[in-house]
Amino acid sequence: MSEAAVSGPVSTGPLRLLTPSAALLWGLQYALLNPALGYLLVSVYQATPSEVGWILGVYGTGAFLASLIIPRYAASRPDSLRPVLLAGCLTLLLAIVLGLVSSLPVAVIALIVLGGPAAIGSSLLYTHLERTGVASSQLSRHRTAVALAWVVGPPLAMLIMGGFGPRAVAVALILVAVLNIATTMFLMQLRPNGTAERSAPTPMRNAPLRLVTAVIVLGFVTLQASNVAGMSIMSLFVVETLQLDIVWAGVALGLAAAVEIIALLVIGRLRGRIPCRRLVISGGAAGVLYGAGMTLVQGPASLLVLQILAGWFVATLSGAGLLLFRQVAGRSESAVALLDHTRRIGAVVAGPVIALSAATTLGYRGVFLGCVVLAMTGLGCVLAVSLMSRSEPAP
Repeated sequence: MSEAAVSGPVSTGPLRLLTPSAALLWGLQYALLNPALGYLLVSVYQATPSEVGWILGVYGTGAFLASLIIPRYAASRPDSLRPVLLAGCLTLLLAIVLGLVSSLPVAVIALIVLGGPAAIGSSLLYTHLERTGVASSQLSRHRTAVALAWVVGPPLAMLIMGGFGPRAVAVALILVAVLNIATTMFLMQLRPNGTAERSAPTPMRNAPLRLVTAVIVLGFVTLQASNVAGMSIMSLFVVETLQLDIVWAGVALGLAAAVEIIALLVIGRLRGRIPCRRLVISGGAAGVLYGAGMTLVQGPASLLVLQILAGWFVATLSGAGLLLFRQVAGRSESAVALLDHTRRIGAVVAGPVIALSAATTLGYRGVFLGCVVLAMTGLGCVLAVSLMSRSEPAP
């Protein structure tokens, strides 16, 4: 069946429920794996804290390289869902390997070869939806579903590992991968028709566009790295530094995701009233305060309170950040791709930061101190852009 085989509005019929369901499942895949990966590497494969950082950096590099190669291939193919299906199959293979092998080198190779390409499944699905011209409301539901997955995923992953052992999360990942494959195959039978023209926002004025873009990209790479580093070691920080049950790590990450959803709604209401750069600046400041607070936290109460700052921080990166990149890139597709690249490069940067910071006498608290430095760097870049661009039209 070709992509033009199905006619009629794309926002009606089975697609209305199927696309957000697929987005929820893809989001759940990463919400299960990524927060659990550091703890899995230490508890099952006996990796040191420094090794965890380098492994996460290599894993992030694989995902970034895959994000450069696979979308180009997908764009040249008439069927843009086949790469999404491939990502689901690779996720299934990765989960099986993590559930069976005991060798750290084998696990690392699997993360690079299988996990790298699998990690861009959600982005490929979003690109497919834009390419096939779904309504903006469908794209919004996609982002909301992914955010909702992060409310459920981390607590579920930590509960599974706490109750059934670290490897049990691989079983949950297998189930999610099978569902991802199934929903993708259903989508392949319901391909929407046509493409949609989306209006481009007014680009920024009063500053050299290339310089503005470079500074914004640098700022978002460091902001994203701060977020990824903190999320990646949360389970290890809670268990080994705070001496709490691993479930508290899941509760903390889930609470931050819940705050993120609320914050995204607030950002949507503020759109056009407050310049998106100011929202990003407020998020960067929240990221600095969050990292500083995590270096001092002693118990579950302060841990959970700080997640309010984390939720606002992440929401500004994904919500206001997308508006900011649309002003730079001009097209929604380019803005999403550019924002995704900063997140993936940030994940690469986060690896060495974890490795070097965790090796200090501060241990995992040192990682959050590194997050403060990263967030301050990103905040400085966005402030510099505000000075370079004297005025900003409403997005």
